[in-house]
Amino acid sequence: MPQRSKVARGAVHHPVFAHWYARYAPFADRHAGLADLRRDLLAGLSGRVIEIGAGTGANFPHYPGTVSEVVAIEPERTLRRRALTEAARAGIPVDVVPATAEALPVKSEAFDAAVLSLVLCSVRDVQRALSELRRVLRPGGELRFFEHERSRRNGPATLQRALDRSVWPLLMGNCHLSRDPLGAIRAAGFEVGAFRRGRLLGHGAKPAPPWTVVGVARPAGDHRER
Repeated sequence: MPQRSKVARGAVHHPVFAHWYARYAPFADRHAGLADLRRDLLAGLSGRVIEIGAGTGANFPHYPGTVSEVVAIEPERTLRRRALTEAARAGIPVDVVPATAEALPVKSEAFDAAVLSLVLCSVRDVQRALSELRRVLRPGGELRFFEHERSRRNGPATLQRALDRSVWPLLMGNCHLSRDPLGAIRAAGFEVGAFRRGRLLGHGAKPAPPWTVVGVARPAGDHRER
C-alpha cells in the first residue's frame, strides 16, 4: 500500500487560477460542448464513485441516478467552496472532501468507479495518484478519464514542453501541458479500453479542446463483472 502520510491534505492553494477557472468553466460547458462531454463521460456509472480533482463540481449535475454516492476529492480550497455549493444542488449524494489525489482518505476497494477530469496534468505525482486509484477501486471497477495530453506533432509538443518549464504551471494551478495520461494510466497497471482523441464522445459535430483524450480503463488482468 502506498505511503500516504507525506502528502499534506488541503495543502493546495492557487487562488488566482481558481477564481479564473470558476468563471471560465461555465462558459466552456455552454459554448465548447463540455457539458455534453461530461454527460457522456459519466453515462452508465452506478454504485459508489470517487471523483479526483472535482474542481467547481461541474460534473455533479451529469451523474446518472444509478450512482448511489459520489466522493469528490478537491484539495484547492477556493474551488472546493464552489464544489460544495454544486454538491448541495446535485440530484445524488455528493460528499466533497479536502484531500490530494496522492493520499486518498478512503478505504481500499471501496468504489465501483473512479473519475478523472482534467486532473492528471496538475497532480504532483501522477503514478502515486493512479496507484491510489487502483487501491480504492473494487474488483471489476472502472476508471473514466478526460484529460489533455502532449501533442503528437513535434512543433506543438516542443512548445508545450517549453511552457511547462516556464510560466504555465505557475499561472495555471500546476497544470502541465506535455504529460502523457494514456501512458501513465497503462504504466500504473490499468488496461485502457475504448478512448477517443480530439472530438466529443457521441457529439462529433464540435471539436474537443486541443489534444484531449477521453476513455475508459480497468485494472489490468481484472475482467470480473461488478
